[in-house]
Amino acid sequence: MSDVILETKHLTKEFKGFTAVNDVNLTVQRGHIHALIGPNGAGKTTCFNLLTKFLVPTSGQILFNGRDITPARPAQIARMGVIRSFQISAVFPHLTVLQNVRIGLQRQLGTSFFFWQSERALDRLNERAMQLLAEVDLAGFADTITVDMPYGRKRALEIATTLAMEPELMLLDEPTQGMGHEDVHRVTELIKKVSAGRTILMVEHNMKVVSGICDRISVLQRGAMLAEGTYAEVSRNPQVMEAYMGTEASELEGAH
Repeated sequence: MSDVILETKHLTKEFKGFTAVNDVNLTVQRGHIHALIGPNGAGKTTCFNLLTKFLVPTSGQILFNGRDITPARPAQIARMGVIRSFQISAVFPHLTVLQNVRIGLQRQLGTSFFFWQSERALDRLNERAMQLLAEVDLAGFADTITVDMPYGRKRALEIATTLAMEPELMLLDEPTQGMGHEDVHRVTELIKKVSAGRTILMVEHNMKVVSGICDRISVLQRGAMLAEGTYAEVSRNPQVMEAYMGTEASELEGAH
């Protein structure tokens, strides 16, 4: 198996004369935590939407494990093991933490289309669900109604439900957005922990998080690839420093 799990070739998306993603060639290595960064409006989320086929590219190709998945539909891509965790907590607020993870696990029973299974059918998923909750340090919250949990813990639950779908490539969209310092630290450690044996591609604004856990970083600016490399390489790149003019440039420096 090749070391490259995901590759885009000349990926482009235009909206009525505006080019949101412009000729992007992205290479994600298997087993890496890879960050997609860039100033606001750089095209990061559009790029994610193209990779998961929530948007159809205007031109270019997307390859997953060497296979062209450009024509595939979102559900097919998810079945191949490319699973995205959404920017807004994608969990059912009035179910318990355990019930949320069980829903993610239903896919392996082949019953994801019969959404509300009998309790008994779902009970056999409990053991695996509890393992996943332990993996994200939420075992003690299993019976908590999700809406009552602190924000950072909800994001951890979202990672657990994403893991339930057995991702080979996990896409995390702004995993630490809107979090206080303590939650950021906890979720960062969690991402590091669950990355063992998996590949993670994440959009992230917090440079401390990026510098702390990412193997490689791609910088987008106005929809085009500006630079790619390790954090040290990218943060020293004059074009990147210019793109992050002012406050964010010092953020790049300060995260070392």
